[in-house]
Amino acid sequence: MSKYYADRRTVLTSSAATIVAGLAGCTSSDGSGGNGGDGSGDPMLADGDEFEFATPNWEENNYLASPLIDAGYERGSTEDLENMGDREVDEVPHGQPVQETPENESEWLDPDTLVFTESPSEDVQGRYEEDFEAIFDRIREETGKEVEYNKVDNYAASVEAMRSERAHIANFSTGTTAFAVNLCGAVPFAVGIGSDGAFGYRLFATTRADADDIQSVEDFARDDVTMAHAEPASNSGHQAPSALFDQEFDVTPEEDYEVEFSGGHSQTTRGIANGDYDAGPICSTCMKDTVEGDSSLEFDDFKIVWASNPFPNGPIAYRYNLHPDIIEGIKAAWLETDFSGTAYAERTDYTEFVPIEYRRHWYDIMVIQRYNDVEYEQGSLSE
Repeated sequence: MSKYYADRRTVLTSSAATIVAGLAGCTSSDGSGGNGGDGSGDPMLADGDEFEFATPNWEENNYLASPLIDAGYERGSTEDLENMGDREVDEVPHGQPVQETPENESEWLDPDTLVFTESPSEDVQGRYEEDFEAIFDRIREETGKEVEYNKVDNYAASVEAMRSERAHIANFSTGTTAFAVNLCGAVPFAVGIGSDGAFGYRLFATTRADADDIQSVEDFARDDVTMAHAEPASNSGHQAPSALFDQEFDVTPEEDYEVEFSGGHSQTTRGIANGDYDAGPICSTCMKDTVEGDSSLEFDDFKIVWASNPFPNGPIAYRYNLHPDIIEGIKAAWLETDFSGTAYAERTDYTEFVPIEYRRHWYDIMVIQRYNDVEYEQGSLSE
């Protein structure tokens, strides 16, 4: 189990350290990858066919995004998910645990219409109401309630919607989940699994393919490098790099480089491609969705200088004080349904949902946020 240390530059806890896939460095590879062997360009840029899923060897290699995406490296596996769930965690390491359903029936919430909301996510971008129809139909079957879709534009709005009881079910982003648990009584209970067993997403430390002088996270600290982060509450877009860049590379965002918040992962992706930013941490699956959804972008436009181990993708959560019968129906709708062949599965590749436990599966996220001295306050979501 991890242990938190007050000194930000000593040890980031053994559990959170398992997030790290490898360390970037400045040692040159054979120099042949993508540079014609003429000595120009990035000497660490490896040929795509040299990429190995299990051992990317970030100490010596950079890669264009293409071979990583081709290998499915933007996600982890069900084994990663199982390892998270098998951890011995007696109590949450930061903030409060999930709230229990009240014993007093007078406190139960029993709305005529269940409102589902989603915010910008760290696993799949650009979903629409029609994508959820198969899920909404199942909720209607299991609860007897109508379902209303409400999409919000930012993390803070998704939390406020559930806090004010204007939303009863939500698909939160990974980094926002702990805020939702602490601020609005959210109970995360399920995450999606791909048809091939893929799970979660990674943090991609990203720059442009032609940024030959940016070869490591350490280069992000240079005065001539403009850095973009997504939003303050975003895990891969701010919280994780703030902890991991600091611990593993001695590069502290907001101290060693100025952070410009782009407003989201797709904005960071497009901003790097357009030259508005030189580099930034990006959710791997968000990058994939953004590039595949924009005909002006290609994966070879981007270079990855380091990547983390998988994080859990954004969970489905319900408000803690819903009527127990409604909670049972919501769980059944997600956990007892094969979504193969539906618009949702086609859009997200999530064919099934599996149960998660907040204190175990979100342990690393909470450790990272504790490392960053995060306070679970509404203002922290948008400051």
